[in-house]
Amino acid sequence: MSTKEYVNGVLHNIKRISPRQPIFFQAATEVLTSLVPLFEREGKYEKHSILERIIMPERTTIFRTTYINDAGKACVHFGYRVEFNSAIGPYKGGLRFHPTANLDVLKFLGFEQIFKNSLTGLNIGAGKGGANFDPKGKSDGEIMRFCQSFMNELFKLIGDVKDVPAGDIGVGGREIGYMFGQYKKLTNRFDGALTGKGLSWGGSLARTEATGYGSVYFAAEMLAKKGADLEGKKCSISGSGNVAIYTAEKLYDFGALPITVSDSTGYIYDKEGVDVALLKRLKEVERVGLKEYVKERKNAVFTPVSAYEEGRNGVWDVPCDAAFPSATQNELNLEDITTLYGNGCRLVCEGANMPSTLEAIEFMLSKKDFLFGPAKAANAGGVATSGLEMAQNAGMASWSFEEVDGKLHDIMRHIFKVSYDTSVEFGDEGNLVLGANIAGFRKVADAMIDQGYV
Repeated sequence: MSTKEYVNGVLHNIKRISPRQPIFFQAATEVLTSLVPLFEREGKYEKHSILERIIMPERTTIFRTTYINDAGKACVHFGYRVEFNSAIGPYKGGLRFHPTANLDVLKFLGFEQIFKNSLTGLNIGAGKGGANFDPKGKSDGEIMRFCQSFMNELFKLIGDVKDVPAGDIGVGGREIGYMFGQYKKLTNRFDGALTGKGLSWGGSLARTEATGYGSVYFAAEMLAKKGADLEGKKCSISGSGNVAIYTAEKLYDFGALPITVSDSTGYIYDKEGVDVALLKRLKEVERVGLKEYVKERKNAVFTPVSAYEEGRNGVWDVPCDAAFPSATQNELNLEDITTLYGNGCRLVCEGANMPSTLEAIEFMLSKKDFLFGPAKAANAGGVATSGLEMAQNAGMASWSFEEVDGKLHDIMRHIFKVSYDTSVEFGDEGNLVLGANIAGFRKVADAMIDQGYV
């Protein structure tokens, strides 16, 4: 049996044992197919059935979460924690509160987390969790009661050297605070069992900014390898959460001009450059839609979702030099990337998790004049800084913003270098999908072999 036949057989089995999980299957396909050159060179991974083992979570927990809303009605949701791999450290990965949170999505996120966390160079494993609960429109009291109910089950799984969740979509400092308070009550422990905590009780400076900053640092490394930089480049960003906001903020530091952001209602195009302070106020304080942005920035244009061509994400119609998809999975498809490329875009750096479809990735990798930063490498800044928060908690220390940001920058340089060097090693220089996947996989797989069949 050839290596390709072996990998295709594993993928076929994934589809069989994980039916109706297309997002997870997409993530597995992207990773496993890129590992063929490694498996052709080294037979030990097939011998030890690493693929068959690594695509299956070590533990998956599904639980009921019930809370009482402000009207006195009991509301019931699914809660999840997918503990995917602990070969190189305790499970690490965020919690997502969103109506679309389900086992398919959380398995995809946990699987991607294995390789992302490995690339950081930190000793952290991989997990993901969350609930099909939507914090939007809920009162603080409702959110607090939900978080406390959620933690009543989650606390049985987590701990500072066991499983360390963080935030994700729908889970920010407020939600982490409510969950940590309940964790303390249930365990009588004050430890680093959660990251993304408040600065006065164990949190890390630069954590909020980390994923967006890290994405820009990675883009800068890609360009520097080609003797170029971000200075003067017009950049389109999707999303308007932490990743998008702080991508825009850091782009200004590099002399670039962010010109778009988006949310579930539509996108804005601000040719003069996105007003980051205004965006922060609308999204972090007032929590309103982007339509409000144009009321204060008269030269900006808001395009509602209803105006998008079917099957397209309108934000990618804006001509730009570089694009930073920073919202959600599969938001950039083949038509989108074709439009971006035709309008002169020559760089995509993924701030979200798996924002590009397999067809879009194939297109980008086929263009020799195009730079593509895959998510598991480019958006690893968030989990890297969560790892730094764990280190601060373990040492009862608090580092300055500059110290954390400096370590983050170093980690992103390391991720780019190991991904690029691995692409060269396997004969496809600059293919960072191949480089990141092989580099991230090899470290975890070798640890799994060392630790036996567990």
